[in-house]
Amino acid sequence: MFEWIYMPEAWAALATLTLLEIVLGIDNIIFISILVGRLPEHQRRRGRLIGLSLAMLTRILLLFSLTWVMGLTAPWFTVLGEEISGRDLILLGGGLFLLGKSSLEIHHALEGEADSGRAGGSANFYSILIQIAVIDIVFSLDSVITAVGLAEHLAVMVVAIVISVGVMMAAAGSISAFVDRHPTIKMLALSFLILIGCMLVGESLDLHVPKGYIYFAMAFSVSVEMLNIRIRSKRKVEPVHLRKALKTEDQAVQK
Repeated sequence: MFEWIYMPEAWAALATLTLLEIVLGIDNIIFISILVGRLPEHQRRRGRLIGLSLAMLTRILLLFSLTWVMGLTAPWFTVLGEEISGRDLILLGGGLFLLGKSSLEIHHALEGEADSGRAGGSANFYSILIQIAVIDIVFSLDSVITAVGLAEHLAVMVVAIVISVGVMMAAAGSISAFVDRHPTIKMLALSFLILIGCMLVGESLDLHVPKGYIYFAMAFSVSVEMLNIRIRSKRKVEPVHLRKALKTEDQAVQK
């Protein structure tokens, strides 16, 4: 079981797979952060930890069900000459769920209805966990299939998933706080989820879009928004300095 420890290629696969799992998990963190942001303050950290733990558990369970997972890529039936597999159905359902949920969150944000501190927090908490669990299955499916293609040893795949989820748990709090502080970032993140939902629907219909293009567009958009945030923060600081300078000047005149 642990013979891979003495294999350099297994360690290279572990490093590559861990990095890939972290990159593929960014959309999962965004989704969890936005959902958890609707919870009362004292429940958010627990919601993030449970959500990411569910993601790790889902991926590990899928890894131990490799035969079933790989069987999902085999055609189940045909519609209008197109072969439909179990993976296609899961991606289609997950993509539609993301599109609907992201659109609803954007509507709530625009209408001012996203009050995370309203009554019924415990019921809201469990409903959000269910939503996280559902989308974790969708996000985990491609991740597990990618892991199977990159690594030969099951232990390597499990270790990579545990490490990547640990990194995501450490970063999730900071990401959530940053998203909560900046409404424009939240809107951008919701737009990313709509983009990912469209990509999942396209994948289910055999319309393959290279993920590198998607991640480049997301990284470019975030970079532009970071510049906008920096400009806005500087504009807020400048009037404060101006008021202090005018106050000092007035005091000097009075003396």
